Amino acid sequence: MNWNQITAIAQKDIKAITSNVQVWLGLVLLPLVFGVLLPGALILLLKSINFVDNDLVDMVQKVIKQLPEGAKKEQITELPTFNHQIIYIFVNYMLGPFFLIIPVMNSLMIALNSLVGEKERRTLESLMFAPIEVKDLFFGKLIATFIPTFVVTLASFILCGMIVNGLSYSMFGGLIFPNLSWWIILLWVAPMFSGLVILISIFISARSKGFQEAQQIGGIVVLPVVGAAISQVTGIVLLSPQLLLGAGFVLLLINFLLLRRLTKMNQRHVLFERQVH
Repeated sequence: MNWNQITAIAQKDIKAITSNVQVWLGLVLLPLVFGVLLPGALILLLKSINFVDNDLVDMVQKVIKQLPEGAKKEQITELPTFNHQIIYIFVNYMLGPFFLIIPVMNSLMIALNSLVGEKERRTLESLMFAPIEVKDLFFGKLIATFIPTFVVTLASFILCGMIVNGLSYSMFGGLIFPNLSWWIILLWVAPMFSGLVILISIFISARSKGFQEAQQIGGIVVLPVVGAAISQVTGIVLLSPQLLLGAGFVLLLINFLLLRRLTKMNQRHVLFERQVH
């Protein structure tokens, strides 16, 4: 691999990303919605509601029952009110999958815009005929997508922590965010999931004729995150630290296999034929 060429491609793409209004809107709006507005609004709502026996109470009790026996489960069950319990469970067990939408959607949007954007900017032909290996082109675009995605995810994590702890500190008398699962999501699952989305999106964008077509096809990769969010909210599956670590390793293996597949696609006339014709 030629790291000078990879770095040059990554720098060029990052510059193009920072000048694209459509991408910028996604980079700003998603963290505001899922990192600030969603947790802030729900914590304020959950603090003010007087809960009675209803489906929400049953759902929270179902989640508590799934927790492994130990100090954490005892800590939650001993909280003074149901409002304390549901806020703690929402922050530490239900919010994580919704937070994953930030890196997944941003990496999807940036990566899909990558090769398709080259065509729309009429710069794809120059890349095709430049003395650049296809695998170097892929690596450059992967890095150019991963860096801004992770920076935005980290900023969202910090904002989310400030909002959550700021609104709940007086209620709990301490910080309730982040727990171990959150650190695993931030440093392990989110990067692995983002890598998978980027690799799939680059492949899709290389095969698509336009951004809208690529976006429609690429939107399918968001479904696992939506499924994880639903499973958490309904209490069907609890994303424990062990499960999150295992999911990260599975994603790492898939990424490795997919990356090997992509780097073997060195016939550029086959790879970009739909872009040209």
